[in-house]
Amino acid sequence: MLWKLLKQHISVAQLAGFFLANLCGMVIVLLSVQFYKDVLPVFTQGDSFMKKDYLILSKKVSTLGSLVGKSNTFSAGDVDEIKKQPFTAEVGAFKPTQFRVSAGMGVQGMQMSTDMFFESVPDRFVDAKLDRWKFDASQEVIPIIVPRNYLNLYNFGFAQSRNLPKISEGLVGMVNLDIRLMGNGQVKVMKGNIVGFSDRLNTILVPETFVDWANKVYGTGQQTEPSRLIVEVHNPADERIARFLKEKGYETEGDKADAGKTAWFLKLIVGIVMSVGLIISILSFYILILSIYLLLQKNTKKLENLLLIGYSPARVARPYQVLSAAVNLLVLILSLVVVCLIRGEYLDVVNGLFPDLNPGGLLPSCLVGGILFVAVTILNAIIVRRKINEIWMRK
Repeated sequence: MLWKLLKQHISVAQLAGFFLANLCGMVIVLLSVQFYKDVLPVFTQGDSFMKKDYLILSKKVSTLGSLVGKSNTFSAGDVDEIKKQPFTAEVGAFKPTQFRVSAGMGVQGMQMSTDMFFESVPDRFVDAKLDRWKFDASQEVIPIIVPRNYLNLYNFGFAQSRNLPKISEGLVGMVNLDIRLMGNGQVKVMKGNIVGFSDRLNTILVPETFVDWANKVYGTGQQTEPSRLIVEVHNPADERIARFLKEKGYETEGDKADAGKTAWFLKLIVGIVMSVGLIISILSFYILILSIYLLLQKNTKKLENLLLIGYSPARVARPYQVLSAAVNLLVLILSLVVVCLIRGEYLDVVNGLFPDLNPGGLLPSCLVGGILFVAVTILNAIIVRRKINEIWMRK
């Protein structure tokens, strides 16, 4: 009887308006979340092991300063001043090795060797999920992170000119380098294992524990003032950063600031688009509630009679609650289908530009969609039940 009563007075036009508006809003919200998760690795995947919003600072090297012996290192006062800036989250120092380092490897019977250098940063700036970022002197294996352009120089320069095979990032991670440490009259050969590549760091990075240990054994072991700092900032687009760097004459390496700004603007744009989608969803929710209220208003007398003859408020409200839940579930399913179709189109373009991109799955949009579905359905059920209770209380 309750379902027949609902069907007799339901407005198909109002229900269709809610459905289309809610579908549009849900698609915008889910697509924004999914697009953000898919595209963000373009700006961060090369340095996923590093904190996202950081800058590498150094002092300018001038001709006059070199002639008069001016130091280009950061004093303790300089570091404290940077730490006190409102845009600063954390500050760390690059720590160089104090001894000679050379590395060698063999390719098709050809033995290659070159002098190189190592630096480290505090471990808190390296993502703890990089489980191989540990050094144990007893195992004699050094984890290394190198700039990605080093591999490009080998593949498209050295290897191509000598008809040697090109090496992928995955293959390099399986190759052990022969690392020779020389200092204090001692020579030690250890294995080097490349565990990551960086687009943002222009240095050869090793764990800080290795640098501390090796400097004591093969170097002087004395602490020196750093020539470069790694600074984590709250917002890389903060205009105070540029003013401070210009005032102090500091330089940032490469496009670190630009990459951080781009990622921050991506968050901002996605946030704006999601807000529009949420507003549309809220308006569609209002349309559904208004439609149900109109249905209840038309059937007030009949609902009062049903309540008087023994129907409970929960049972009277159930058809309206099931209707809203079913419509919301259908909206969620169709929204995910539309997101999948649109995602397939833009991923073809993104993968063409960035072949190594790993966008992941649909879990972000599924989670957000599920949360919105549950929240809206529960809110619908509560509002309908309150309206039925008002009718019951009047009697």
